[in-house]
Amino acid sequence: MKIVVLDGYTENPGDLSWEKLKKLGELTVYDRTSIEDNEEIIKRIGNAEIIITNKTSINKTVLDVCTNIRYIGVLATGYNVVDYKVAKDKNIPVCNIPTYGTDAVGQYAIALLLEICHHIGHHSEAVKSGKWEKCEDFCFWDYPLIELAGKTMGIIGYGRIGQTTGKLAQALGMNVLAYDTNKNTDLECETMKYTDLDELYIESDVIALHCPLFPETEGMINKESISKMKDGVIIINNSRGQLIVEEDLCDALNSGKVYAAGVDTVSTEPIKGNNPLLEAKNCLITPHISWAPKESRQRLMDIAVNNVKSFLDGKPMNVINM
Repeated sequence: MKIVVLDGYTENPGDLSWEKLKKLGELTVYDRTSIEDNEEIIKRIGNAEIIITNKTSINKTVLDVCTNIRYIGVLATGYNVVDYKVAKDKNIPVCNIPTYGTDAVGQYAIALLLEICHHIGHHSEAVKSGKWEKCEDFCFWDYPLIELAGKTMGIIGYGRIGQTTGKLAQALGMNVLAYDTNKNTDLECETMKYTDLDELYIESDVIALHCPLFPETEGMINKESISKMKDGVIIINNSRGQLIVEEDLCDALNSGKVYAAGVDTVSTEPIKGNNPLLEAKNCLITPHISWAPKESRQRLMDIAVNNVKSFLDGKPMNVINM
């Protein structure tokens, strides 16, 4: 059984091992494959039966040419890089990794928020540059410092990751408003309740995005929705960049309507030099690394291997298209 990993570097830049996957077949691992160059993708897949991808596209053209494919595994939760409907028509299961990064992504959302509230990195550099040594007072700060206790966090998408972020926010003394199409009312308590989007926009001091990218959620943070929010709201997004109309968020940041934003994802990745958020005030941007702690990536690797094992045993798991 031939196994090809098309773009394995971000999952395993060298600190993990492919050995468990190698035991399941004749393994070829490419660090990077062009995301959209069908010719290169087809050449690298060759006659392999098992294909593992992260961001490299497996579209209809590829599926029509590479007729030996029996299984497609995605090294991520999102699977929009695969034309899974065509794969279904060809009886090819597409399997994702649904729960590997829950704690890491929730933790990172709070990290973005805390950095906005305290600017710890900036103040550390200011000390090292001599600013504290030269200060006439025993302390100084260059940005307003924000206490979160008693404030309200609105979380859009209250699945596993949203709930993790919510628990961390509650531990900081925050109240949580959650919006989700699937409600688990058992989670409601004195400091957490479900609400509709309008109330969430109106009442939240911080809004965190943890929802999937669907046609109905694409661009949901836009000029209209921002107008409903509190003046000085903070927006956190380490879900999908396309949830935000970036030009509208840039305008809101520069006008002060939105106090600050922390984003780990943008509409096109890697980010392009003309992305409006690069010129926005008080916008913290990191390079899509919420998921990337070694512990999280090891879980991803383990689940990916188990997905392949289950397929080979005739009992595929985490299938999204069958």
